[in-house]
Amino acid sequence: MSENEISAAAFGDTKPHYRILDGLRGVAALTVVCFHLFEAYATSHLDQKINHGYLAVDFFFILSGFVVGYAYDDRWKTMTIKEFLKRRFIRLHPMVVMGAVIGAVMFYFQGCAAWDVSKVSITMLLVATLINACLIPATPGFEIRGLGEMYPLNGPSWSLFFEYVGNILYAFFIRRLPTKALSVLVLLAGCGLAVFAIWGPLGDICVGFSLTPENMIGGALRLLFSFSAGLLLSRIFRPVKVKGVFWIGGLFIIILSAVPRIGGSENLWMNGLYETICFAVVFPLLVYLGASERTTNKVTIRVCKFLGDISYPLYMVHYPFIYLYYAWVKNEHLTFTQSLPGAIALVTGSVILAYLCLKLYDEPVRRFLTKRLLRVRK
Repeated sequence: MSENEISAAAFGDTKPHYRILDGLRGVAALTVVCFHLFEAYATSHLDQKINHGYLAVDFFFILSGFVVGYAYDDRWKTMTIKEFLKRRFIRLHPMVVMGAVIGAVMFYFQGCAAWDVSKVSITMLLVATLINACLIPATPGFEIRGLGEMYPLNGPSWSLFFEYVGNILYAFFIRRLPTKALSVLVLLAGCGLAVFAIWGPLGDICVGFSLTPENMIGGALRLLFSFSAGLLLSRIFRPVKVKGVFWIGGLFIIILSAVPRIGGSENLWMNGLYETICFAVVFPLLVYLGASERTTNKVTIRVCKFLGDISYPLYMVHYPFIYLYYAWVKNEHLTFTQSLPGAIALVTGSVILAYLCLKLYDEPVRRFLTKRLLRVRK
């Protein structure tokens, strides 16, 4: 694999990288952006367009468990827990900080009837920025937007909070489990998440972004099942011969995300069952097949590399502009057709900003931190 074909997601990793998984992660990140964009027109989850876009987070968690298991499971004879946590900090945290800073810069431009940001002092904003940058969940007294989010400056940071929890659990506990015990953990967590989805009060697993009990329970189950399932896949993985997984799998992710709410408010269990099939069957299968394919098609490789490069930065920088878009739509009472140019500009601008952040900030900062914090570069 030539240097220009190696995804930025593989920074500091010497093992061959899964190109197709990079591409699928990028497709999932784009569906998240579109899901958030359509929140401006929804009255609830029942009428949200790109209705199941939040399931991309479960796909991300499965990917994370798979990649962490693949990259680190055989290193523990020479790698300490401290070094592992440093590596994960270097990989994840620079964009956490960038997302918080962008959210703070954009904050006062995002006022609308849903939240009056003019009442927030500069001091409160600075404190909120520091809290978000350190990935400390905001308690009600520090939740400056008033929506109950753990990270009111950059909502998607909640999944990074759980990502860190998953990495810590892996370092101290989960990696030590024999494969059979890990399988039991995956089964139990999957059953718990299925119960939450099918028989829970919401009929979905769009949770984890707030400090309420149902969000903490649901978010923990999403992380515990998906991350552990990805790790289990990395242990039992035996590649099969497949072709076209990126294009077919990417289309599947888009379709699954865009499926309307199932069952309405009267049959919540139907939607929960649909989501259970997605996170328990379809997503693990996509990861398995994506890891199996070894494409040599140059177009597919380049598309997957680009999508893999921008996937994490895009996820971490787009949401402050979603707040801005939401305020614009609400303040001007716009329909989607009327605001379509702004929607296109938001998606396009977010992709460009993500790429600029990657090249001008994320990669240089990770190189600097790698030299300063790690004794050796593997």
